[in-house]
Amino acid sequence: MNTQTEIEKIETIGENHLMTSSDTPLRKDAFEKSNDEKIHNIEKHFYNIMHELGLDMTDDSLQGSPHRVAKMFVNEIFQGLDPRNKPKMSTFENNYLYDKMLVEANINFNSTCEHHFLPIIGKAHVGYVSSGRVIGLSKLNRVVDYYSRRPQVQERLIMQIFNDLQVSLETENVIVVMEAAHLCVSCRGIKDENSYTSTIQYGGIFKDKDNRDDFFNLIRKEKM
Repeated sequence: MNTQTEIEKIETIGENHLMTSSDTPLRKDAFEKSNDEKIHNIEKHFYNIMHELGLDMTDDSLQGSPHRVAKMFVNEIFQGLDPRNKPKMSTFENNYLYDKMLVEANINFNSTCEHHFLPIIGKAHVGYVSSGRVIGLSKLNRVVDYYSRRPQVQERLIMQIFNDLQVSLETENVIVVMEAAHLCVSCRGIKDENSYTSTIQYGGIFKDKDNRDDFFNLIRKEKM
């Protein structure tokens, strides 16, 4: 059991975006168990949670919920924890010699707040200028989806996407903007349904304000 001081510390952290690293905090043995084993164990634990809440687990509508939740956790909303699910970030020579900005706007993403395990729902906007390599457009969507499908804070999420794209494209010229509604804000606590969180990360030519302005002008057009 946590002491009162430990509980107060936990609750304080839960109300703030605390990030100790751009890496997701995983144990060394995180992938020693098979997915089937994880589903089996999570099902048992979630059954106990539902039981503790006072739900009648003999009810036809509830009986299958622990298994459905366990399977959803492992195979869907947290599948981004497993590096085996990382999309292959194949790049190609920029043979068409396109040397201006490429922008993929309004990329839908769904993630999960690691403090309260409630959804984060938003859009990402990604841009880059090739330094010799280009990437298939769908890969930009896939890399956003991959890092979103794990418990997250938005600051870490944007850094993971940004860092991966810089490495894959072999360029500093990357910019990422993310805008999201956090249900831990809208459904509990302050219960503010209208607010959203914006984050931005950029490098290379996007350190220049004119280039950032060009990027923002492009994503505004996409929103119209």
